[in-house]
Amino acid sequence: MWFGLRRLLKPLETNYLRYGRVTPHILALALMVALASGWITEQLGVHALFGAFLAGVVMPKHPGLVRHVTDKLESVLVVLLLPLFFAYTGLRTNIPLLGGPAAWLYCGLIILVATAGKFGGTMFAARLSGIPWRESAGLGVLMNTRGLIELVVLNIGLDIGVLSPALFAMMVVMALVTTFATSPVLERMGFWRPSAQRAPDEMPPNTTSERQS
Repeated sequence: MWFGLRRLLKPLETNYLRYGRVTPHILALALMVALASGWITEQLGVHALFGAFLAGVVMPKHPGLVRHVTDKLESVLVVLLLPLFFAYTGLRTNIPLLGGPAAWLYCGLIILVATAGKFGGTMFAARLSGIPWRESAGLGVLMNTRGLIELVVLNIGLDIGVLSPALFAMMVVMALVTTFATSPVLERMGFWRPSAQRAPDEMPPNTTSERQS
């Protein structure tokens, strides 16, 4: 893909420069390459995610082309595919498997170790780099967020049999807890405040007043 397909995709950039916009042909070809790459890696025994990722890597990197293709795909991804992925992950998460105290104990230990690894590692590394303790702790809180990437990796692990359904449910709970905790912790530390709770003197200046002045 890097030495062959990347060169074959150069006409996409030429076509964009000629017309100044992303034509349906460009968008259709980009989608076909991504889907075909994912299908091929799936047939090779590697998850389709890696093939689609490689398709994005070898695409021409003209800033205008990348921006326009991203804008056209973003609405479909965010509005349709991303909610479907979360629903798909939720359907595969069997919380009743964590019915006993021992299972919840293991789940708590997973959350503790995961938080200590990311939060502690980032905080101490930032402090050793000369960043003050407060800012170092803020970086640790941000790095402790798992979010979408964690769920993607967990689904791959479940598909290939690395994770059992019970361990998958524990890891999903860990990803959700560490992600949901980020905003409240940052707010408590004073790094972030919801816009609805801003004090009047913190609100942005009125645009009309600025123009008049």
